[in-house]
Amino acid sequence: MRFNRGVAGDHATDGELLAAHIAGDAAAFGVLVRRHYDHLWLTARRSSYSPEDAADALQEALLSAHRTAGSFRADAAVRSWLHRIVVNACLDRIRRNRVRPTIPLAEDGHEPPELRNRTAEVEMQIVVEKALFALPDEQRAAIVAVDMEGLTVAEAAQKLGVPVGTIKSRCARGRQKLALELKSLKDHGNRS
Repeated sequence: MRFNRGVAGDHATDGELLAAHIAGDAAAFGVLVRRHYDHLWLTARRSSYSPEDAADALQEALLSAHRTAGSFRADAAVRSWLHRIVVNACLDRIRRNRVRPTIPLAEDGHEPPELRNRTAEVEMQIVVEKALFALPDEQRAAIVAVDMEGLTVAEAAQKLGVPVGTIKSRCARGRQKLALELKSLKDHGNRS
C-alpha cells in the first residue's frame, strides 16, 4: 500500500505508516513524524539542556528511527517507540557534551533589555535545570516523563520500556535527590 502526503496517509494508523516506510514508501515516515512531531519536540526540549541540544538530539533520534524502523517489534505503540528513541538520544547527547545553558550578551558586552527583565526567571530555570541534570539519567528521564510531561506511571513505564515499579522507585529516589540538590544550590546561593 502506498501513502501520499494527503488524505490516505493521514488516515493510516501509526503501525500502517511504519510498515509502509519499511516496505519502501518514501512519504510514510514523513507523515508519521508530522503526526508526532510536537510531542517528540517537547520531549526532547524537556530532556535537554538547551533548545539547540534538543534540536540536535531530535534530529539524531529521527534519523535513527528512520534507519532502524525494521527492528520495531510492535510490542509497544509506535509513538512510545519514537518517544524512547528521543529520550535515549537526549541522554546520549548529555553524556557526550555536558553543555550548560548560557545567556547571550549583546555585542557591547551588556545584557539586552529584554534579558534584564527576565533575569530572575532565567536564574531560577538554570538552578532547576542544574539540579535536574545532577540526577542520574534514568531518574531524570522518569521525573521528566511523570512530573513534567504529566504521564501516568504506567504510561511512563511503557514509554521508557521499564516496569511500573521501576518508574515509581526512580521517581521517588529522584525527587529526594532533587530536593537535596535544590536545597544545596539555594544554600550555596545564599552564601554568595
